[in-house]
Amino acid sequence: MKVLAIDDQKLVLIPLETRLKALGYEVQTETSALAGISAFNTFQPDLVIVDINMPITTGIDVVKHIREEKKSDTPIMVLSGNTSDDMIEKAFDLGANDYMKKPLSLSEVCSRTKRLIGVPEQKSVRKQYKDVLIQQRCVGVVIPCYNEEDRLLSKEFLNFIEKHSGYHLCFVNDGSKDKTLEVLHKIQKGREDFITVYDCEKNGGKAEAVRLGMLHMAKKSDLDYIGFLDADLSTDLTDFDDLVSTIENSDYKIVSGSRISRMGADITKESARKIISLTINFIIRKILKMDFKDTQCGAKIFHKDVIGISFNEKFVTQWIFDVEIFKRITHHYGLERAREILCEQPLKRWIHADGSKLSMKDSIKIVGQLGQIAWTYRSKNKSSQIKVNGNQVEIKDNKYPTKIVS
Repeated sequence: MKVLAIDDQKLVLIPLETRLKALGYEVQTETSALAGISAFNTFQPDLVIVDINMPITTGIDVVKHIREEKKSDTPIMVLSGNTSDDMIEKAFDLGANDYMKKPLSLSEVCSRTKRLIGVPEQKSVRKQYKDVLIQQRCVGVVIPCYNEEDRLLSKEFLNFIEKHSGYHLCFVNDGSKDKTLEVLHKIQKGREDFITVYDCEKNGGKAEAVRLGMLHMAKKSDLDYIGFLDADLSTDLTDFDDLVSTIENSDYKIVSGSRISRMGADITKESARKIISLTINFIIRKILKMDFKDTQCGAKIFHKDVIGISFNEKFVTQWIFDVEIFKRITHHYGLERAREILCEQPLKRWIHADGSKLSMKDSIKIVGQLGQIAWTYRSKNKSSQIKVNGNQVEIKDNKYPTKIVS
C-alpha cells in the first residue's frame, strides 16, 4: 500500500514517513505541491496526505488536480494548520476525505490512514515516534557549547526532539578544549535531519557562537522561528516550547524568557548573584528605555524576518549581547514599534546550574560593557541623523543611500 505525503516542511514529513513505513506502508514524500502533483502521476499512491499552506502552489491545487484533472477517487487526507471554516469546507467540497488540524497526534494520523486504506501485512514495529505531535510550525534552536563534555544533558535533548516534531537543534561548538565536539557528533549520529553540529575552531565567546549559529539556521527554508537556549538547560525545554507557542499565536517578533519569581514557578538563584542582577537590570532598563525585568535569560525565540537585523553584525560585547539585540531592534524599528514586537514571558522553571562560567567578578565587568553599548548605539543614532535647512531629520535605516531633493 502506497502513501504520498506532501508538506513544505521536511521536519513534519520525517516522523510521519518513518512511522508509516514501520507500519508496512510504502511512502514517498515531497516538499512542494508541484512535486507532489508530479509524484501522484508516477507513484500512483493509495492515499495522499497533503498540507494546505504551501508557497506558490497550494494543497488545494493538489486536491483539484487529483479530483478534477485526473478524475481519481484516491483517498485524500489533509493535515493543516489552516483552521478556517471556509478552507475546511472548500477542501471537503473538492473531494477531500479527511481534514485534520495541526498540531495533532502522529498516532491519530496513522489510525486514520488505516481506516481510509486498510492495514498492510503486519511486521514487527518499533515504538519509534510514540506520542509525537505533528506541529504546524518548524523551529530551529541554537545551543552554544564551550567545554560541555561533562555536563551536556544529551538525554534530555534527545527525548525532547523524539516527542516534538518540527524541532531542529543546532549545537555550536565554540572552540572547546575538551571532548565536547566528540560528544556532539555522537548525539547527532543517525539524527542528522534533526540535529546540526556547527564547529567553530577558535573560541569566540557565547555572543559570537550564538550569532553564527542563528545565521546558519536562518539559511534553512523550512524553519518559521529560530531561537537560542543554554546548553545546561537552566531553562526547561518545555518552557522553551511555551515561548514558541506565544510567538506562533501572536504578532510578536521576539519572545524572551524571564526569570521573574512568581507563585507556582521554580526559580532559584544564589542570593549575591541576585543582588548583582538587580543592579545590572536597573542600568539595562535605563539604556533600553523599556521596562524589561530580565534581558539576560538564555532562552529567546525570534521570528525569522528579524534574524538579520538582530545578528548580521558582530556584537560589541561578549556577554550582554541580549541587550544589544533589543537595542538593534529599537534602532531599526523605533522605540514605540519595538515595544509592540518584543515580549517578555515568565518561565515556570529556571535554575542556576552548577558549573556556570560567569563569576561575580565577571558580573561587575558587565557594568562597563553596558556603558560601551550605550555609547556605541548613541553614536549610531547620531550618525543616522542629518540636517536639512537647519532642522534635524532622522533617517531610520541608514544602510541605504538616501537622496533629499530641496
